[in-house]
Amino acid sequence: MSALLKVEDLHSYYGKSHILQGVSLSVEEGEVVTLLGRNGAGKSTTLKSIAGLVSPARGSVQLSGRDLTGQSAFRIAQAGVSLVPENRGIFSLLSVEENLRIAERKGSPWSLKDIYAVFPRLEERKRNGGGQLSGGEQQMLSIARALLTGPKLLMLDEPVEGLAPVIVEEIVDQVRKIAAAGIAILLVEQNLAVCTALANRHHIIELGRIVYQASARDFIADSKARDRYLGVKAE
Repeated sequence: MSALLKVEDLHSYYGKSHILQGVSLSVEEGEVVTLLGRNGAGKSTTLKSIAGLVSPARGSVQLSGRDLTGQSAFRIAQAGVSLVPENRGIFSLLSVEENLRIAERKGSPWSLKDIYAVFPRLEERKRNGGGQLSGGEQQMLSIARALLTGPKLLMLDEPVEGLAPVIVEEIVDQVRKIAAAGIAILLVEQNLAVCTALANRHHIIELGRIVYQASARDFIADSKARDRYLGVKAE
């Protein structure tokens, strides 16, 4: 495997607040990597800084060796980075299929047929309005829409937050299928069981800095690190 995403010494601000203070991480091709941490640690800001929604003051973001630092969000999306935000951002007045069709990109390896194979629930609801979907179905639609753009890197911000356990299991299975198709995933998620079920490697961010990283096996075995930085136990 070779490095698909390489983030080095990233510093980002909200006004005068110095949120990211030298974040460095990488995601290899075909890999699932988590970014863990307590609320306010800088997880979402890291994703937004990679995606161009926050302009870094210092540091670099590279995708397949191409420098994307400070470029506009649409340029970064065209390069192959897709962010599924915490608020999902679907169009509630459009049908499921209309939400999907407006995201289709010429040359994308993903078609509507592929999407419905991974997300059969969306095919069942394709004529329903986006606002008529459950929270879990909206999350599936948001992920599916991102796939249709043909991303090299898919970034998911809290994809199972507030969802029922049966829906969480369904989304975990879908994310696993997406990763198996070769798409690299950077995952921000509070549900540690989801993270350990999916990820190859884990990073923990605290006060805007990466303070810990480990393979999936080492992370599961390192209860002291989980307790220290997250205050939770893997299940």
